[in-house]
Amino acid sequence: MSGHSKWATTKHKKAVVDAKRGKMFAKLIKNIEVAARTGGGDPNGNPTLWDAIYKAKKASVPNDNIDRAVKRGSGAEAGGADYQTIMYEGYGPNGVAVLIECLTDNRNRAAAEVRTALTRNGGTLADPGSVSYLFTRKGIIVVPKAVGATEDDVLLAVLDAGAEEVNDLGEAFEVVTQAGDLVAVRSALQGAGIDFDSADAEFVPSMEVPLDEDGARKIFRLIEALEDSDDVQNVYANFDVSDEVMEAVG
Repeated sequence: MSGHSKWATTKHKKAVVDAKRGKMFAKLIKNIEVAARTGGGDPNGNPTLWDAIYKAKKASVPNDNIDRAVKRGSGAEAGGADYQTIMYEGYGPNGVAVLIECLTDNRNRAAAEVRTALTRNGGTLADPGSVSYLFTRKGIIVVPKAVGATEDDVLLAVLDAGAEEVNDLGEAFEVVTQAGDLVAVRSALQGAGIDFDSADAEFVPSMEVPLDEDGARKIFRLIEALEDSDDVQNVYANFDVSDEVMEAVG
């Protein structure tokens, strides 16, 4: 089980807390608006929008906020912003590679906030291409064990749909797919009556840097500083931490 997977699970728990504070609500709404602008306002014909709405509902975003975001994005209602997706690359403490995915209507502001968060937390901004080659785009679906499905149930549901592997993360199962198979595998889980917390295309590291407790605290501090920016949607990093270290840093 990789440190990346452990952090992904921790991030999901953190996202629920953030959502209650409102910051995550804004990021989820932004995702819905962009998805509706890109692929239309009908979630049945726009898998990206369907996923964005599902994720927002899981985080208890009010339905009125979701509906207005879809209307703004699809052009049915005025007020939508011109968001751009920008990927920044950098290095954190201990040489950890970091990918920072932004969704912003102000490129200069996003760049300044990313640079500031990196430099204040022991990191540096890197040239395009210097870090991204260490990551591969994958579909990641998180199925909480609380839904009652066993690992065999999950495997049976997803293998024929194109899933590559199913990992046991302790409190949840992680289903890994090719990015292009994410919708098919997600649909297979739904067809089998298995609920899931999230289904996202993410950047998964091909190699990882092992970290001790001090190193883990530093990289978590950096990731949290980056995620504090409203323009930053996702942060991916190629670190590995043991269960003992995760326990120590909380």
